[in-house]
Amino acid sequence: MDKLLVAVFDAESKAFEAKKVLHDLDKEDVIVIFDEAVVARNADGSATVRQGDDLIPVRTFVGTALGAVIGLLGGPVGIGLGAAAGFVAGAAMDVDDAGISEDFIEDVRQKLTPEKFALVAEISEDSPVPVDVNMQALGGTVFRRPLKEVKHEVHEAKVAAMKADLARIKAELAEARADRKAKLQEKIDRLDSEIQAQLERNKQRRHAAEAREKAKADFLQSRAAAMKAKASAKHL
Repeated sequence: MDKLLVAVFDAESKAFEAKKVLHDLDKEDVIVIFDEAVVARNADGSATVRQGDDLIPVRTFVGTALGAVIGLLGGPVGIGLGAAAGFVAGAAMDVDDAGISEDFIEDVRQKLTPEKFALVAEISEDSPVPVDVNMQALGGTVFRRPLKEVKHEVHEAKVAAMKADLARIKAELAEARADRKAKLQEKIDRLDSEIQAQLERNKQRRHAAEAREKAKADFLQSRAAAMKAKASAKHL
């Protein structure tokens, strides 16, 4: 199951050590890492990503929740989850689409106080035990949340509701007195613009989700092929 993992540490060195441990588990096929980053919570409450000096490549995919979560961890307390997409360049998936609640973000933020560090990762794991044991051994506090698929039906239902409102206002316009027609037409124009914008957002969400799922599928396929080749080489 795909999950969002956050492990909070008091020292940056521990966060990078945890990152290495996570990659070791990935190499041992205990987990699969899709994306990860070490995040620092600064004295002013903002969050920044630390690159480190390692040569391990970070596997990034369009539309992941990782960037949105990092933005929210450094955002103001009480920020709405619907605003998360603003923190993610090119992403078209809100963190609420991924099943990440505001309570989860607040729980992590309360632990990730200024001048602490977090390893944030999107992983697939069959059991939480290997990761938890290793993170806790390094003094980390672990948070995780299963990631769910984007439900496009929710966004399409929103458009349908907006179109219903539009039809109602148009019907009202047809029966309205002359002095009300201008205001009703303004409502119609505004709502029509909102519908077109929502349709474009829905299109971006679909494309982002499709790209993300294809990237994951391609990566898992190549990983399986590499493991099969490695196993065959051992028997030669």
